[in-house]
Amino acid sequence: MKIYLPFLLLLVFNFSFSQKDVTVKGTVVEQGSNYPLEYATITFTSKSDNKTVTGGITDSEGKFNVDLESGVYDIAVEYISYKTKNYYNKTISEDINLGTVALDLDIESLDEVEIVAESTTVEIKLDKKVYNIGKDLTTAGGTVSDALNNVPSVAVDIDGAISLRGNENVRILINGKPSAMAGFGDSNILSQLPAEAIERVEVITSPSARYDAEGTAGILNIILRQKETLGFNGSVNLTIGNPDNLGVSAAINYRTEKYNLFSNFGWRYFDAPRNSFNDITYFDQLDEDNNLVEPEFRRIREDQEVERLNRNYNANIGMEYFLSESSSLTGSFFYRLGSDADLSLNSSERFNDGSIVEETLRREKQTEQDNRYQVALNYVKRFGEDSDHKLTADFQFENSSEEGFTNYNEDYIFTNQTNPTGIQSEQETTTEDQKEYLLQADYVLPLGEDSRFEAGYRGNFENEVTDYVLEQENLANGDLEVNDVYTNVFDYDQNVNAIYSQYGNKFGKFSFLLGLRLEHTQLKGTIDSRLTDEELVEEFGFPIETDFNNNYLGLFPTVNLIYNLGGSDSDSEESITVGYNRRINRPRSWFINPFPSRSSRTNVFQGNPNLEPAFSSTFDLGYLRRWEIFTLTSSIYYQHETDSFERVEENTGQQTSDGIDIIRTIPVNLSTNNRTGAELGFLYNPAKWLRLNSSFNFFQFETEGEFNGVDYSTKNTSWFARFSSKVTMPWKIDWQTNAFYRGARQDAQSDTDGILSIDLAFSKEILNNRGTLSLNVRDLLNSRKRQALTTTDFFTRYNESQWRQRQINLSFIYRFNQQLNKREGSRRGQNGGGDDDFDFEG
Repeated sequence: MKIYLPFLLLLVFNFSFSQKDVTVKGTVVEQGSNYPLEYATITFTSKSDNKTVTGGITDSEGKFNVDLESGVYDIAVEYISYKTKNYYNKTISEDINLGTVALDLDIESLDEVEIVAESTTVEIKLDKKVYNIGKDLTTAGGTVSDALNNVPSVAVDIDGAISLRGNENVRILINGKPSAMAGFGDSNILSQLPAEAIERVEVITSPSARYDAEGTAGILNIILRQKETLGFNGSVNLTIGNPDNLGVSAAINYRTEKYNLFSNFGWRYFDAPRNSFNDITYFDQLDEDNNLVEPEFRRIREDQEVERLNRNYNANIGMEYFLSESSSLTGSFFYRLGSDADLSLNSSERFNDGSIVEETLRREKQTEQDNRYQVALNYVKRFGEDSDHKLTADFQFENSSEEGFTNYNEDYIFTNQTNPTGIQSEQETTTEDQKEYLLQADYVLPLGEDSRFEAGYRGNFENEVTDYVLEQENLANGDLEVNDVYTNVFDYDQNVNAIYSQYGNKFGKFSFLLGLRLEHTQLKGTIDSRLTDEELVEEFGFPIETDFNNNYLGLFPTVNLIYNLGGSDSDSEESITVGYNRRINRPRSWFINPFPSRSSRTNVFQGNPNLEPAFSSTFDLGYLRRWEIFTLTSSIYYQHETDSFERVEENTGQQTSDGIDIIRTIPVNLSTNNRTGAELGFLYNPAKWLRLNSSFNFFQFETEGEFNGVDYSTKNTSWFARFSSKVTMPWKIDWQTNAFYRGARQDAQSDTDGILSIDLAFSKEILNNRGTLSLNVRDLLNSRKRQALTTTDFFTRYNESQWRQRQINLSFIYRFNQQLNKREGSRRGQNGGGDDDFDFEG
C-alpha cells in the first residue's frame, strides 16, 4: 500500500508554474459514520503524459479545493487504512464539485498502521544496536526499568541499578540528552516512568564522538514515543495491581502542517515492599598496643521488612513549530512531583558463645518530597534541498529539589544486661537542590552521496547543594543534639565543556566513522563542616580537602567500522562491525561527599573527595546475520580501565552507644580493571503465531589494587541470559513468557549467588482493536533475591535481600483516532536523539 506524504505533494505542487483555470472541490468522509477525514490526499494524474501534475489535502472538515488546468485526468482520493477511491478519464473543463467522497475501511491494511510493532526488532548501525520495542506484554502497567530488563546486553538488578554487559557505569540518556526524566543520573527515577512511553532503546557500546564521553560501559539512549501522525490522536492506560499498584497515564497529540502538539501525563500510587536479612560474625581485633580485643557481640542477625508507599505525578508537554520548510523550533516542559513514605521494621538478635543475649526492634520512618522540572528548546535549520545538511541547537535547564526526613527508634525486646545502656534515637534531615544547564550545537555537512562531516559543542554545567543534619539523643537528658561529625553542607559543581568532529564515508560494502572529542572537566566543591582539618583527618583516617577545584583535560578518539558481507543483492543481510573508543567515569557527588547520611546506625557510606576520574579503552568486534525469519547478533569485547572505582568496607574503630562496631563503605580509585566478554543473541519468528528471542552474555573481569594495606585484587567470571517467547493462541489471545538468569559473581570482598526470575503475561485486543487488556505476573516464582557473602578482616556477613516482591498487574489501554492517522516521520527531521546519526545499517 502506497503512503503519500501530503507535505511533499504540496512542495512539488508549489513549484508548478502552469496556469490554473478550473477548480475541483469536494468532501471526504468515512463510509457509514460520515466522519470527516482530515489530511486525506487528492491527486490528479494527466492522461496526456501519465504524470501527477497537482493535488491537495483535506481540511479539518474533510473539504478540499484544488486549482488546475483544463484537461483529462485520473483522480485518486486516498487515506491510510482506507480503500482508495478512483475517478478515471475525468474530463475537467470547468469548475466542478465531486460532492461527498466516502471511503471504506481497508480491513486487511489495519495491521500496517499499528503504532507498536508485534515483536522487537534489531538494527545494527555503525556505533550502536537499535532495539525497536515491540508489544512486550510482561511490562504492561510496568515501568521503563522493567522494559530495559528485557533488552539484550542490559540488566537491571534487584536494587534498580542498570548495567550494560555487566558494567554499572552506563550513561543514561533520554532522547539523546541527559534529562530530569532519568533523575540526574539516578536510575531509580526510571522505575517510576511507564514502560509504554518507550519507542526504542539504543544500546551504544561503541559511542561515536558526538556523544558525551561519560560512561565506561557505554550509553543507553531511551527514545520516548512521540506521535507524529497528522490530526488528533492519543491513548489512555489504566493499571491496577497487587501489591498495591494504581496508575493512569495518557498520551495526547495533535498535529497540523504548521505545528505538532504532544503531551504525556501520568499518575501512580504503589507499594513496593522489600525485605532483607543479614547474619554478621565479628572477629577479634588487635588494639594499638597489640592486645587482643573481643567484640561486644560475636554475632548479630538482622531481619528487616520495609513498606514503601510511593505517589508520583509526571507531565511532559511540548510543541514543534515549523518556521519554514527548512527550519523548526521545538519547546517542551517536563514536571515530576513525587511523595514517598517508608516504614522499616528491623529485628536484631545478638549472640555470644552461641546463645542469644539481646534482641531489639528498630523502627525507621522516612518521608521524602521530590519536585523536579525541565525546560528544553531545540532549533533545526536545514540548508538547501539536501535534508542532511543541517544545523541544530539545544538549550536545556533542569531543576530538582528534594527534602527528606528520617526518624530512627530502637527498643530492647530482651537483654541480659542488668543496667543496659540506652539506645540512641536519631533524626536525619536532608535537603538537596540541584540545577543543570545544557548548551549544545551540532553541524552536519554532507560531502557527496555517501560521506559526511560533523562538528559540534556541548556544555554541561551542574550544581548540587546538599544540606545534611544528623541529630542524636543525649541519653543523659533525652534531648536531641546535633552530631558535629556528620552534619555538613556540601556545595558541588561539575562542569564539562566539549568539542568534537567526526568524518564518515561509505565505499561499496565498507563504511567507517572516525571521530575525536576533546573534553575539559571541572570538579569543584566546598564542604562546610564544624570539624577542623585536623579533626577530619582523625575522624576519617586521611586528609580531606574542604575546598577543592580539580580540572581534567582529555582526548577521546572513536573508530567505528562496518563491512556488509551480504551485499545489496543478497537475500540475507550479513555484516561485521569493529569499534574502539576511549571513555571517562566521573565521580558523582555522592561518591565525593565525605559526610553522607547513614543507612543504619552500624553502617555508614562515606564519599571520598580525593576520587579522580577513571578512564577506559574498549575494543568491540560484532557480527550480524539476518534472514527472513531469523536474526543472529554476536560480539566479543575487551576493556582496559585505569583508576577504576571500587567500594571497600572497613571497620571505623568506632562503636554505637550500645557497643556495636560501625562499618563504613568508601569508594576509592582502587585498581586497574580488565574486562573481557562475549554476547550472543537471536530473534526468531517462524510463524505469525510464534515469536522467540534470546540472548547470552559472558564476561570476565580482573582487578588489581590495594587500599590501606589490604590487597583487594580479584578475578571474576559471570554471565547472564534471557529468553522470551510470545504465542498467539485461539481467540487472538497473546501469551508471553520471559525468563532471566544472572550467574554468580564476585568482587573484591563479596561472592554473590545467581538469580532466576520468570515473568508471565496474557493480552487480548478488544473494542475493534482500539483497546488492549493485559494481565501479567512479574517474578512468578518470587525468586528474584540476592544472596551474598562478604568477607573482610573484621567480619563476615551473609546477606539476603529482595528489592521488590512478586507483582501482579491488570492493565487496559484505549487508543483513539490512531487507526485514522498516517505513520509518518517528521518532514523536517525531528530526531528524538538518534535518527540523524551518520549510520549505515548492516
